[in-house]
Amino acid sequence: MLAAAYSQRGSADEVLAVREVPDPVVGPGEVRVRIHTSGVNPTDWKSRSAGAPIEDYLIPNQDGAGIIDQVGAGVDPARLGQRVWVFHAAWQRTNGTAAQFTALPAGQAVPLPDTIGFDQGAGLGIPYITAHGCLYGDGPIDGLTVLVAAGAGAVGHAAIELAVFGGARVIATVSSQEKAQIARAAGAHVVVNYRDCDAAAQIAAAAPGGVDRIIEVALGANLELDLAVLKPHGVIVTYANEPTDPTIPVRTLMFANTTLRFVIVYLFTGQQIASALDAISAALAAGQLSSLPTLNFDLGDIAAAHRAVESGFTGKVLVHVE
Repeated sequence: MLAAAYSQRGSADEVLAVREVPDPVVGPGEVRVRIHTSGVNPTDWKSRSAGAPIEDYLIPNQDGAGIIDQVGAGVDPARLGQRVWVFHAAWQRTNGTAAQFTALPAGQAVPLPDTIGFDQGAGLGIPYITAHGCLYGDGPIDGLTVLVAAGAGAVGHAAIELAVFGGARVIATVSSQEKAQIARAAGAHVVVNYRDCDAAAQIAAAAPGGVDRIIEVALGANLELDLAVLKPHGVIVTYANEPTDPTIPVRTLMFANTTLRFVIVYLFTGQQIASALDAISAALAAGQLSSLPTLNFDLGDIAAAHRAVESGFTGKVLVHVE
């Protein structure tokens, strides 16, 4: 098959190339998916840039969407021909979704409704599973006020949609009018530019009693704002790291009985994953999820696709395999 692959860590232009590689072999409990669209996430370029030496080659990209064309032993043959979205395809495996085919455990190929296109399906995996884990790690959110930082980012956009679907009131922070439009389109009830000198006052006006949970992408940069608007016994959940570890004001957090939670989607428990898949599937079926603006590339332009994500493109970067 044709695939984008790399045999050493480094910059996209230096190490990524499209070439022929062996078709993936379907093992027991696995399915093979013919990939239509591959989604690119920050974790894809970060893992390509640095890490342990590579024995042979790796195919990048965790998320994608396509059609099951082979099933392994123990998998219902009725799944052949099923439209699916996939996640964690490259996690501790050789074959990610930047290829004509990928093979992975059947549970990581989730049925995609006929009303949902492959492009939208390719954007579901890491962003929506991460967002769900952040939102629900401390219980139900119905009736709560949730603050979503970076509401126009992939995880932020997903968190807004899933929070609204779960019955929460959502305040989102952004850094521009363009991003504010994206957050509002996702369903945010209030949108605040965090660069405004009165950002905390705007959030306080929208949530006089304080916010219950904060979904955070930049803990160090935003912690002062977060603590100014979080109610006692509130929760801050952060899913991304920064170049420098933040200074944690332990006494301040302690006397507000604040919960500070750190998450990484690859190490979610099976129950966390299952709960996320159920919620995402329900929201999709209800027509409550939408797509970010997209930037589209062909497989041959895989390096440019990775560069776009690395440079901070606002929206979803997609690679069309066929």
